[in-house]
Amino acid sequence: MANDPGLLIEDFMATVPQNTRLIGLDLGTKTIGLALSDLGRGIASPMETIRRKKFTLDAERLLQICAEQGVGGIVLGLPLNMDGSEGPRAQATRAFARNLSQKTDLPITYWDERLSTAAVTRTLLEADSSRAKRAEAVDKMAAAFILQGFLDRLGFMDRD
Repeated sequence: MANDPGLLIEDFMATVPQNTRLIGLDLGTKTIGLALSDLGRGIASPMETIRRKKFTLDAERLLQICAEQGVGGIVLGLPLNMDGSEGPRAQATRAFARNLSQKTDLPITYWDERLSTAAVTRTLLEADSSRAKRAEAVDKMAAAFILQGFLDRLGFMDRD
């Protein structure tokens, strides 16, 4: 796609500085779930949820966290339809990435997030989490699910 800042995984990793963390984002209409990798890029941990206000404020908060945490790259969950096509939510995610890339030099890539929220919600239900606690936790846990999938893929690439 023209002007899309999202890099292929190989190009993304080639531009991410050594000894930096990756941040995973689960972009919702009301919230942005955040997860952070360890420096070894093996484990994703849920971090926090940003309540969306307007893009400029959301981006400022996100980039402040990236600076504080030594983040070298952004992994953005891409909400594809089950058949792999892109709908309005995927287009909104790409627009968010385009706008964010105007404010930072951090490389951005996408990771297929199909079923991440469903998987996390199921896990929380099995843990008998209350509805209020589930709502609070699901976004940052979905971000961790997205980022962990990406990190696992990196691990397989290193073995190839």
